[in-house]
Amino acid sequence: MARYKAYAIKTKYWRPGEDYIKQIIKSVEGKVSDGDFIVVSEKAIATAMGNIVDESKVKPSLNAKIIARIWMPIVWGYLLGPVCHLRRKLIQQLRSYPRDAGSRHKQVALEYAGSLQALMFGSEGAIDGTNLPYAYVCLPLENAQATAEEIRRKIFEALGKKVCVIIADTDKTYSFRNFHFTPRPKPIKGIKSIGGFIAYVAGRMLKLKRWATPIAVTGRPIPVEEALTIAEIANRARGYGAGRTVWEMAEKFKVDLTDVSWKMLEKVEHKPIVIVRKSAFK
Repeated sequence: MARYKAYAIKTKYWRPGEDYIKQIIKSVEGKVSDGDFIVVSEKAIATAMGNIVDESKVKPSLNAKIIARIWMPIVWGYLLGPVCHLRRKLIQQLRSYPRDAGSRHKQVALEYAGSLQALMFGSEGAIDGTNLPYAYVCLPLENAQATAEEIRRKIFEALGKKVCVIIADTDKTYSFRNFHFTPRPKPIKGIKSIGGFIAYVAGRMLKLKRWATPIAVTGRPIPVEEALTIAEIANRARGYGAGRTVWEMAEKFKVDLTDVSWKMLEKVEHKPIVIVRKSAFK
């Protein structure tokens, strides 16, 4: 079985409009070798692309209000949270789910991801508010494969290195023997996107093996199991930035959920790029 070493690269925070390809090339220059895997955070790329929504401007529907005010605090707080073995602190936070901000967030989830995703407790359809300020949330990439291919091509043109680029998300893929599934949309071939919150509940309830989810792989074909392994290795090397959830992020900065600022986030250590190699680094 192959052994891997990971090297997470610290960069500045990528605000919307950031030339993320330039930042990637600058960050890996002198560190990357032919055959390496360069794993990049989907959320960091999507944020740099400006693929974000300001939820403070969203008007919630009745369905969104019901999800935020009944489904989240009651069903997730008292039934699904314990069944899914969520942390006690997170369960308590779900029981106090914010009614107004939560309703607006669920409206965005309904519009962009659909009802089965909106019933998730977080990261609905890969929509994510962690490591983003104020009431902004990040939407998933529309064409991650094309983005990964552009990154790979630009690295080769600038540095002459033949690498495999993987774009990955922290949202989990669950494995039952050789069957891999995820609640999030658009994973790589070999991983099934099914059921929204149902897939999440099944994976967590059964305590299945879970991995970070690769959503694009380019440079050379690799088995889905290897892509999952590399994505998870990179995820662990990268860390959580400002926090695993919006609650953790707000707690870190000692502010309300929607009062985290761009400047606060820029003070946190960000590692959107991880080089993964099958042999030890020199």
